[in-house]
Amino acid sequence: MKVHVRKNDTVMVISGKDKGKTGEVLAVMPKSGKVLVKGVNIVTKHQKPSKQNMQGGIVKQEAAIFSSKVMLYCSKCKNVTRISHKLLEDGSKVRICKKCGETF
Repeated sequence: MKVHVRKNDTVMVISGKDKGKTGEVLAVMPKSGKVLVKGVNIVTKHQKPSKQNMQGGIVKQEAAIFSSKVMLYCSKCKNVTRISHKLLEDGSKVRICKKCGETF
């Protein structure tokens, strides 16, 4: 499965309980088609005590969401956008904002 965002991209959630929130992509899971976004889809998890976390307890952390629920956020337009690809003279491919032409 192909995912349209990459790690460290800024995205905005377009549907679900966190609609309208923006955050940075922490991880991309192309096999399941999910992404992990900072500050989005916070869940509580009960952790047992371990060497790293001696006390254990209830921890809040981000959970993965489907990549179809997020869109790339352009910092120049201050809006969500689709991307297009452009070939440069040296043969490399770059991602470009469809609305303003800014490269990602």
